[in-house]
Amino acid sequence: PRRVLAPLTVAKMIAPATPAGMPSARALGWDVDTSFSANRGELMPLGSFGHTGFTGTSIWADPRTKLFVIFLSSRLHPDGVGDVAATRARVATVAASAIVDTPLSDLAGVRLTGTDFGASADPTRPVAGVPTTRVLAGIDVLARDGFAVLMGRKVGLITNHTGRSASGATTIDLLHQAPGVSLVALFSPEHGIRGVLDEDVPSSRDEATGLPVYSLYGATRRPTATMLAGLDTLVVDLQDIGARFYTYPATLGYILEEAAKAKIKVVVLDRPNPINGWQIEGPLPDAEAIGFTAYLPMPIRHGLTLGELALLFNDEQHLGADVMVVRAEGWRRDQWFDHTGLAWVNPSPNMRNLNQALLYPGIGAIEYANISVGRGTDQPFEQIGAPWIDGPKLAAALNARSLPGIRVYPVQFTPASSVHAGQACQGVFFVVTNRDALQPVRLGLEIAAALWTLHGDRFDPKTTARLVGSAAALARAKAGDDPAVIAASWAGAEANWRRLRAKHLLYP
Repeated sequence: PRRVLAPLTVAKMIAPATPAGMPSARALGWDVDTSFSANRGELMPLGSFGHTGFTGTSIWADPRTKLFVIFLSSRLHPDGVGDVAATRARVATVAASAIVDTPLSDLAGVRLTGTDFGASADPTRPVAGVPTTRVLAGIDVLARDGFAVLMGRKVGLITNHTGRSASGATTIDLLHQAPGVSLVALFSPEHGIRGVLDEDVPSSRDEATGLPVYSLYGATRRPTATMLAGLDTLVVDLQDIGARFYTYPATLGYILEEAAKAKIKVVVLDRPNPINGWQIEGPLPDAEAIGFTAYLPMPIRHGLTLGELALLFNDEQHLGADVMVVRAEGWRRDQWFDHTGLAWVNPSPNMRNLNQALLYPGIGAIEYANISVGRGTDQPFEQIGAPWIDGPKLAAALNARSLPGIRVYPVQFTPASSVHAGQACQGVFFVVTNRDALQPVRLGLEIAAALWTLHGDRFDPKTTARLVGSAAALARAKAGDDPAVIAASWAGAEANWRRLRAKHLLYP
């Protein structure tokens, strides 16, 4: 019956405590208005507050109506991958709609921004608390600040066609023209300096600047002493895609190793992770899988920017490189690429939109098998197929799994290149219904398991374990283990990765 905290103390505890201008608002220990506030439902106004728990539990309280909604659940039963976000949001909406004794005058002026993600909600609308903002990529920040960190430096630039400023100018041209900066050489990763090659990249000379272009995806994948001669700084400007086996992170790792040996400074012009910077998924790679498609043990979907990876690689591998990251300004970890205001440039020839980037950690993981993942069609990584697949049966099998955030339908296509080029393929097309709920790596495992079930030995994974990283996960799927249970077994490794990467995060 006695008051413990003064009313003004309580008011302080539930008032937003995050910096002014930050789109997501949190109080002292409470969630107020963020992309994780779905548990307040549709009708709880701003000024209410709450919190969620790992097993799906949540509490949300509204001081105006004296409404408290407490939701208890165990989403981990029975397979460790349940999702109750939509359910608890609908419960909060129903509970709030039952409050009928609060005078309307007491609610005048309140803001209602919540959603319950129910059946009538539009899954493609922007997530509350994650507005589209104008993000400045590292090159834009560097140019705005007068290229100060490169003044008087002899620079080698590792980039491709994704190295562009907001104005559309290439990073090559900007550094070449920057007063006080001496651009000496260019270095090309996989797909070439223009991003159009799906084969080994030859060394060449840039027509516009006359500078030598050294290939890091040909006879060598590391910069050699000859390439580094006369340089005191290496600048990296590449758009990563957020998946372990995309080769740009490994190229970055090799650059750091060689730069450390040569006592050359490395400056990373950072860019957002297009598939957001908080969702982590996938097994750690086996020792045999460590290499160009897995620079070090980490989940397939790593949740870091290239700049953050540079700091982590340098620290955790004890490389001893002199690394500096020019941060992207205005980006938050919960933002997808379409929240940034940046123009999409295909990071590689078969990475043509954000949906493909989201699906890539799972569909790309199984592409070393004897199936087409849509390369040689207009929609790579949005469809898979083979001449021996029964598309309708595969679609029915996958839809019967009720996989979160995805539906499929049967298709037929004939790839013009790559696996099964010129052959009519049956398969399935992927429709993303909720990108926040989708688990793309599990989706890849579900596809492999379904193909083994439906087509037996006709499905040949070949060297797929090299990309998936875990031969044991594939063996379990082939033996008939539930892919959901297999995916749940990655939780420990995913949690350890979160802890490891925490000290290297540059963005809120």
